[in-house]
Formats: sequence, C-alpha cells, structure tokens
Amino acid sequence: MAEPTVVFKRTKSKHAQRARVSTPDPDAASANGGKAEEEVEESVTSIAAKLKKRSKTRAKPKTALSFGGEEEEGGETFKVKKGAISKDLMLSKGVGTALPELEIPRHPTGPTYDAAYLSQLKASTPTARPALPTDAYDADVSMDVDSFAHLSALSAIPDDTAETAIPSASSILAAKQKRERLRANKGGDDYISLSLSKRDDFSQGPHPESRLVREEDELGDADDEFAEYTSAKERIALGKKSRKKEAQKRREEMNEMIVDAEDEDEETKEWEQEQLRRGGLRAQAIEPVAKPVYKPAPIPPVTPIPTMGAAIARLTQSMSELTTSHAQHSTSLTKLGEEQRILEQREKEMREMIAKAEEKRSWFSAFRDWIESVATFLDEKFPPLEKLENDHISLIKERADMIAQRRRAEDADDLALFFGTPPSLQRPPTDELDELGRAVPSVNSPAARANRASARASRRVLRRATNQQRAQEEQEGYSTDASLPPADAEDYRIAMGQLLADAKEIMADVKAEEFKDPNAGLGKWFGEWRTKFGDIYTGAWGGLGMVGAWEFWVRLEILGWNPLERPRSLDSFHWYGSLYKYSRPSEDDEDDEPELGPDGDLVSAMITTALIPRVCRIIESGGLDPYSAKDIRRLIDLSEEIEVSVDKQNQKFELLLKSVYTVFNTAITEIETTLAPFIELNQPRFDPQAIPARRRVLARQYKLLRDLLQWRKHAGDRYGLGNLTTRLVTSSMLPVAESGWEVGGEEMMRKVAQALPAELVPPSLQSLRAA
Repeated sequence: MAEPTVVFKRTKSKHAQRARVSTPDPDAASANGGKAEEEVEESVTSIAAKLKKRSKTRAKPKTALSFGGEEEEGGETFKVKKGAISKDLMLSKGVGTALPELEIPRHPTGPTYDAAYLSQLKASTPTARPALPTDAYDADVSMDVDSFAHLSALSAIPDDTAETAIPSASSILAAKQKRERLRANKGGDDYISLSLSKRDDFSQGPHPESRLVREEDELGDADDEFAEYTSAKERIALGKKSRKKEAQKRREEMNEMIVDAEDEDEETKEWEQEQLRRGGLRAQAIEPVAKPVYKPAPIPPVTPIPTMGAAIARLTQSMSELTTSHAQHSTSLTKLGEEQRILEQREKEMREMIAKAEEKRSWFSAFRDWIESVATFLDEKFPPLEKLENDHISLIKERADMIAQRRRAEDADDLALFFGTPPSLQRPPTDELDELGRAVPSVNSPAARANRASARASRRVLRRATNQQRAQEEQEGYSTDASLPPADAEDYRIAMGQLLADAKEIMADVKAEEFKDPNAGLGKWFGEWRTKFGDIYTGAWGGLGMVGAWEFWVRLEILGWNPLERPRSLDSFHWYGSLYKYSRPSEDDEDDEPELGPDGDLVSAMITTALIPRVCRIIESGGLDPYSAKDIRRLIDLSEEIEVSVDKQNQKFELLLKSVYTVFNTAITEIETTLAPFIELNQPRFDPQAIPARRRVLARQYKLLRDLLQWRKHAGDRYGLGNLTTRLVTSSMLPVAESGWEVGGEEMMRKVAQALPAELVPPSLQSLRAA
C-alpha cells in the first residue's frame, strides 16, 4: 500500500528526534502516479497562489525563511514571490528536454476539456524531475538549519524523480571510516582532497616538523585575499541565539536578492527566456518583435480661404490693440520720466539738505564754542562789576543819609524856636567819648544848633555869591538843604573818580576786540545766526538771548552814572545805538525809519532788563531828593525817554513808579516823625527868630508838596499819590501854619490851596482857595 502524499505545511518547532522517512514503493508510485502527480501539482499551485496573494497584500516582505522547516518563535514567514518564469519552471519540472507541442483546439469561446484531451495531457506530463549532476554545487541549497527537526521536515518532502532512501547508521559509519583511511593513506582513486594545493608546493618554514605555523609563513593559499569568495570568513553558529542570528542574516540576504530579482527590466527577462530556451526547459515560443509600421502623417482638413472683410477686421482689431498698448506704454514712459525727474529733484534737494545740515552743524559747533568762551568771560568779569555797583550805591546812600540827617536837625532847630523844646530833647548831655577820648557833643545842644545855623548861613552866602541871579529868585529854605559841605563834597567827588577808574580796570586785561566791543562779537555772531537760520533763531528767541549776554557791557557802561545827578540822554550811550541798529537790519532810505527785524525792539528789552532795575535801585538808595525840583524835572525827562521804548503798563515801568512813590512816602513819614513831639508839646515862647524859623519849615514842606504834585501830574494818581498829598497838607503843614496864622501861616496855606487840585483841597482850606 502506497504512503500518502506529504503536503507542504508548517509545523511548530519541536525538539524531537529526527524521524526516519521510509522510501516510497516504486510500484505504488507508478500505479498511483497520475493521482499523486495531480495532487502534487495541485498542492504546488495552491502554495504558489497563496504566496503570490500574500506578497501582494503585504507592502514589504518580512525576513523569515520557510523551506518546510519549523517556524521560529516570534518570526514571520518568508514568502517567495514567483514571476512568470518561475511558473513556467514549475509546470515543466522534472523534464530535461523541451516539452512537446500539444495540439490544443482553439475555440473562439475558450478551450474544451474532454476525455481525449485530458488523457493526452496526462500521457505527455512527466512524472519526475530531471536528474541533477552529482558534482554540481548549489550555494543556495547549502544552508544551515536551526535544528535536526528542519532536516527531518526537509527529508519528509516526497521526491518524484526516483527512489530516495536515507542511509542507515551503519552505512554512514562505514563511509566515515573509509574516509579516514583514505585521508591517512593519502592515496587511492576514491580519495579527493579538499585542498586545491599540496603542502609540498609551498615553503615549510624554518621548522617543518612543527605543527605550529607562523603567520608570516602562511603563503600561497590567499585566504585573506579571496575570503569573500571562499567562505573563509563564515563562522559556524553553535548556540541557539547565534544560529537564529545567522538564519536571520541569511534571510535578509535572500530577501535582498529576491527584491533585486523583481526589479528586472525587459532586457533581463528576454535574456532569461533565451537561456531557458537554450537549456531545453521551455519550448521555443518566443514571439517575434513587432516591427514598427509606417504610418503616414494625417492630411489636415481643407480650410477655406479667408475673406477680405475678416482679414481687415482682424487687422483692425490688432491695430487697435497695438494702438492701446502703445498709448499705455507711452503713458508708462511718461510716468516713469516724471518719477525719474521727481527723484532727481528730490535727490538734488536731499544733497542740498545734507550740505545745509553739515554747514549748520559746523556753524553751530563753532557758535557753541564761542558761546562757551563768552560764558567763561562773563563768569570771570561779573563779580567785580557787581562789587563796583554795590560801592556806587553805598556812596549814594551815604550822601543821601548825610543830607537827610542835616535836614532833620535843621527842622528840629526851627521847630524848637516856635513850639518849644520837647522833654526828650532836653536831656542832659552824657559823657560820651570818641575813640580818641574826646567828649562827643550832643546833637541838640545849643552849641550844635549854633554851629548848624552858622554853617547854613555860610552855604547860603556862598551860593548867592556864585549865582547872583538865581539867588534873588530863590526863597529861604530852597537852595542850601541839598548841598554837602565843601569837605564832604570833595570826598564824594574823589570816591566817584576812584569808582570810575576801577570800572576801567575790569576790561584792562581784555585784548580781543570781540570781547571789548559787543557789537563786534555778540552782534556779529547773533546777526549771522539770524541771517542763515532765521526760523531756528526766531524759535529759540535768539534776540533775548543776545540781550542777556549784552547786559554785562550795558551795566559796565552805565556804572557810576546817576541820571538825576548827571543828566544824559539814553541815545548817547554806545549800547543804545548798537542795539538800535541790530534791531533794524533792513537798510532803507535815510528819510524813512527802518523796519524792525524779527526780534522787535531790543532797546526796549535792554531798558527793562538792565536800565530800569539799576535806576530803581539808585532812586531808592537816595539818588532822588524829593525836596529838589531839579531832580524831579530830570526824573520826569528820564521817565518820558523810557516811555518811548517801554509801555506804561509794563511791569518794569511800574517798578520805577513804585520806587518814586516810596521816596515821597519816606520823606513825609520823616516829617511827621520829627513834628510829632513838638506839636504834642505846643509851648510857644517869645523869640525873634520864631517867625523866620516857621517860614523856613513851611517853605521846605511846600517845596516837597510842589515836587509831589509835579510828579503826580506826570505819573497820574498811581499807588495813592493823591492821598499822600492830602496827608502832607493836613498832618504836617496845617499844624505848623496854625501856630503862626497871622505871621505868615495864612499866606502859606492860601498858596498851598491854590497849588492843590480841586479834588485834593481839604475842607479847611476851601475858603482860602475861593478867596
């Protein structure tokens, strides 16, 4: 009974003893040859179809071998992708010659499988594979297996070629012993040496009897040179892990070879077909290559000849499009030309701006350096100038104090003649001594009063002798109360001369002309700034900056000048003319007044900045004598000259008016203070000098009233000048006049009533004004 056909199936890896496969019976194989062949064919075809289906469904073949062995644990099945050539080989396996050609009836609908055709096909189908040469060595077949179970599985595959029997253990042992004997004898016809060369062909080295061969003595075998082709580098895997690694490596190499085999082109396939045909494994059924058939170019269809109207219309349309395109291009060129012109103009402007900016930067850098030098100069020169100004004020104040003290003493002497001496002035003289040990006389002593009276008489005689005409016009008490004694006047004159000499010494060490003359320094630089960069000059108030720097030279020029003592017009000063010209840069005709520049009138700015504060300080320090009509006239002239450049509503001009008011208020307060103790006593006594003394007191007070009215007429009723006038008349003049009404008091009050404005006449003097 024949053994059943073995189907190619994978079984689990089992470490079992290798099974012995029995040799199939040839008679049974021949009897059931047709059936077995059909089953084998069917099984091989089904396996190839499954492998092909799996290769299509999978993107990339996995690295696992499947040659009938057991599946490794955790591995994947290697699937062979068979092409058309492999299928042809599978159909023609076991045939060593070309297949006979079968006469298969062709039908338009398909082949017909009848009994005759099937029997003919069965008779022509070979039942065994062609025998392979025994000495042929196939590298693909010489693969290791993981275990003996793989060999048993491979040995269990049925072979259709012939009777395949596994040798027994005794036959294997006998073959080994025979091999050992042949190796030992090294001879015989059956012995084939595995070495391609003999040991005697090479040098045996210095010690041929030794089995140890040095590395440099190994010559001629070329193992290292041809190691890749002789498998010299291969290692036998002994362990389980190493065997798995070797199998995995071989599967990867085979997978790469299969992938390379799939990438075949037409020439490779044609070469393989030719080799199969030469080997007799396939019938010569190569179809001839079809030659290219010449195909003539198709003749285009006949097109009608264009008409004149269509051609004209097409040309007209093209012409209009060209005209439009030309107009657009012309417009674009015009715009580009205009843009280029604008860009060139802007470039020119930018270059000019850059040049101007560089010029401006360099000029302002030089201007800044010069301003810093001016600032250093002013920091050095201002302190001595301010010291000399303070010295001038102290001289004026000392002179005014001397005159005021003498005037108060003379008034007290005259009041004592017709009111009596108050108790406060009758105190006995104290033993006061000066630094030299001399007794200091009392101020109100009879000897002091006699000295003052004789000094006043001598001044009056001297004044009349120098000016006879004015002496006849002046009255008693008008001409001598504002003058110093000759010795004091000479000392004052010497001090003023020394002050002017010290003022010249301030600029003695200055050699540069631009620092000596501000017109050559400040005027030049600021004028150039105004000419070149007018907008920056105006925005930075350059004119006021120049006035602030020019103030030093103005104050230096007016140092030692008392406008009430030495009258001088403002336009006679050098700074006035320089600032006047600077403020009017345009040069017009001589008859026309030049127009002011962007700074306005800088003369006005300088007057309010430097001149008015200086004049106010001089007036408040005693430079203005309220009893002197000459000082009042000069003050009015100076005020009118200032009003030409400065508005009356200006704050600095208000300071000037307030300073004058302060001087008159101080004078009236001193009169009231001096007169109060005498009016409170009011003990007249018979004295021949009482009547002229009363006349002198009323004359001095009337002189103050006249100057006050004159100033009020010019300045207006500001700061209460009218009230101050009424106060002088009612609190000072009336009490003195009423004490001697018949002997000159009534006459003086009538004169006062006629001099006062109607709104300022007190009720007690209304009757005198009407008469």
